[in-house]
Amino acid sequence: MRKERLEKGSWLGMLITLGVVYGDIGTSPLYVMNALINDAGPLKNATPDYVIGSVSLIFWTLMLITTVKYVLVALRADNHHEGGIFAFYALVRHRAKWLIFVALIGGAALLADGTLTPAVTVTSAVEGLKGLPDLRAFSQYSWLVPLSVTLILVSLFTIQVLGTAVVGRSFGPMMLLWFIVIGGIGLLNISQAPAILRAFSPVYAIQVLFSPTNKMGIFILGSVFLATTGAEALYSDMGHVGKANIDATWPFVYAMLILNYLGQGAWMLTHSQGPAWRNVTNINPFYEMIPSGGRIAMIVLATVAAIIASQALITGSYTLVDEAVGLKFLPRMIIKHPSNVRSQIYIGAINWLLCLVTLSIVWLFQTSAHMEAAYGLAITLTMLMTTILLSQWVQMKGHRFWSLALLAGFGLLETLFLVASLTKFIHGGYLTLGLTLMIFLIMVVWFFGNRRRLRYNQADEQISLLNYRSQLIQLSQDDNQPLFATNLVYLAKVDQLHRVKRSILYSILDKRPKRAKVYWFITINETNRPYDCSYSVDMLGTRNVVEVRLNLGFRKSQHINRYLRAIVTSLIADHSIDPQYSNYGITQPRQVGDFKFVVQNQQIMDLAGNPTMHQFDRFLIGGRIFLQNITPSPAIWYGLEFSDVLEETIPLFTKPMTDPALVHLAKRQTTRHQV
Repeated sequence: MRKERLEKGSWLGMLITLGVVYGDIGTSPLYVMNALINDAGPLKNATPDYVIGSVSLIFWTLMLITTVKYVLVALRADNHHEGGIFAFYALVRHRAKWLIFVALIGGAALLADGTLTPAVTVTSAVEGLKGLPDLRAFSQYSWLVPLSVTLILVSLFTIQVLGTAVVGRSFGPMMLLWFIVIGGIGLLNISQAPAILRAFSPVYAIQVLFSPTNKMGIFILGSVFLATTGAEALYSDMGHVGKANIDATWPFVYAMLILNYLGQGAWMLTHSQGPAWRNVTNINPFYEMIPSGGRIAMIVLATVAAIIASQALITGSYTLVDEAVGLKFLPRMIIKHPSNVRSQIYIGAINWLLCLVTLSIVWLFQTSAHMEAAYGLAITLTMLMTTILLSQWVQMKGHRFWSLALLAGFGLLETLFLVASLTKFIHGGYLTLGLTLMIFLIMVVWFFGNRRRLRYNQADEQISLLNYRSQLIQLSQDDNQPLFATNLVYLAKVDQLHRVKRSILYSILDKRPKRAKVYWFITINETNRPYDCSYSVDMLGTRNVVEVRLNLGFRKSQHINRYLRAIVTSLIADHSIDPQYSNYGITQPRQVGDFKFVVQNQQIMDLAGNPTMHQFDRFLIGGRIFLQNITPSPAIWYGLEFSDVLEETIPLFTKPMTDPALVHLAKRQTTRHQV
């Protein structure tokens, strides 16, 4: 019901949206103009033309990329009310195989660049203390800011395991207060220099790119782009708050952001050429334009807003990883639900990895000015990849012309931003690009390693269940064999021809006959719909050999013990299988017996034993199995940690192989002579 209200739009939904969606883009005024001043050098170089042109670039960047591309177009391309690059890929992946690389690059870049968001926003907020006369220690001791940021971030990452439902309820009101305050302060400063309103003209945005006072040229766009780094969140968080609430709140957020940027520009127009400011560097106009009496309160509010932005990034990373796991882009991870909120999840491995990387960035760069130089490079890749997927969606809707126009327009614009951001590579952009490459390679190895593994298995290692039905029925009724389990469950990928891995039937019939009353072969299919939850059953013409297909959305829990008992109860009720009565149990009568789950883990030991395997396939499959061995076992992922589980280690190939190089030497007979 709550999700339906959010999708329709409401005052409460809009308040929640302010806290969930706009943390990143809403705190960008803390550092964007600061980055543009650093590009210019001493404050005296920030001429009126440079200032007005820079603010104009910010205004039109937010207008074109955030408003037009994301709010007006991308929000209409939802996957059953869900957004984000992986949800988008699931919607259009049938159109072309190469789109998988678009999704992988975009997702990897989004995860990598997101590690800078908590570092930049919190550091920018805390650095406001440097300008306070009573806290000169923050200027004298450079380690105080990183230490303060570290304490804040460690506390933030630590509380994630407890869930943030209570804290989250305050995010909306706090962000509402934040936007009202920054917009109001900006408006007060605009009145001191109304000339800044000329920034609404795109002429000034174009002129500053080629102005002699702009030493960076078009590469100034690398800093301008920081103003829209949170735009991807508008699309990614659509499933949490609903598109109607984003449509309703973005005009307000946009207006407050622009008022603040205009106010910072107005402050620069009135102070940049003054004797006291001409040679000043590394100054942040966001704090300087605030009256001295209200600066401490603003620093506190900015820190809270930065924490909210960081919180949104952390939970967004959980969601992104969860979707990637569902689409088989990443290995399975332990996912917890710390509260009753359906969409709230916690992934410990991701939480502490983010914490480690973020703190490393804080201590490596130490100042927000240095972090800004590295920020935004990788996210341009994500936006460019989203544009490609978006053009495919528009073409899928039958609008070929608009598809090409969108790809050409936004593709050219974002490519320009990407080229401009490449100047950040040597100043720290190498870090986020390195992380992007590492995450991308992990996704490629996991996804394509699994594909290649299945291809070899399908070629040589698949046998039909239909050919072994009689043996399974006979074994089930053979009282000479001890009962191994009432319900013996194999998590098996069964194809349309009822074929499974040879190792599964080898485990039941050969290794040690496993007698059960019912044999279950469960296939789990991930669907394009986020919260699909359905199943189909094929009895294979028997009463005790059951093939089950579970169809689960990429955001749906894959804990099969939640579904299997309901399926068994349903089959007993319609007399497809026999009741499994037991004389023992705390509830009587008991119709469902015990379950034994068998999970098979393949190992790398036999890869070299297949001379027909290509070297690159060997690398992909070997890498995939290595990742499988260092991540949680399937038993934990499928929610079976408290169930009766047998984990079997099997080689990749179980079909007997011979070596043609084996030579049969002459048989020798040794006789013993009596003495």
